[in-house]
Amino acid sequence: MPALIETERLQLRLLRDDDTDATGMLALLNEPGFHQYIADRGVRTLEQARDYIRNGPFASYAANGFGMYVIQRRADGAWMGNAGLVRRNGLVHVDIGYALLGSFVGQGYALEAAQGVVKHAREVLGIGTLCAIVSKGNARSVGLLEKLGFVANGVTRLPGENEDVLFFLSEAPAKTPVP
Repeated sequence: MPALIETERLQLRLLRDDDTDATGMLALLNEPGFHQYIADRGVRTLEQARDYIRNGPFASYAANGFGMYVIQRRADGAWMGNAGLVRRNGLVHVDIGYALLGSFVGQGYALEAAQGVVKHAREVLGIGTLCAIVSKGNARSVGLLEKLGFVANGVTRLPGENEDVLFFLSEAPAKTPVP
């Protein structure tokens, strides 16, 4: 499957209903950092991972024309995690999300993938304002969003959740009129 987004070191592509993506998603959803900072989605088997992909990203691709994408390293095709765009209940703007398997954290991959997603959102999808939500205490993610130009804009609580999350906004730069 061709890459939807390419960066210097990464390719981002649509998820597939196959063993590779189900295995990668199962591992990602059970990373300790995913449980700590995002949520425990209760996905424990390959079939549950396939259902998660079908009911989440696939449904988002069909409804919105975007969703979460697989992050692969260009050099060797390694399945690293996911990044993309999500339309969430309780948020006015499209939300950017990202998560990596632990072995790839701390090497600049999340920032590079998120930069590619922001560029794709603005230049291909025409989305001007993006938002992001981050669990309190996730300093690494806050730092990444700040590097992307997102600005803290208080806290919010998503419908059905018990805890507030930090809320960030990023607006596309205004275009300079051509004389």
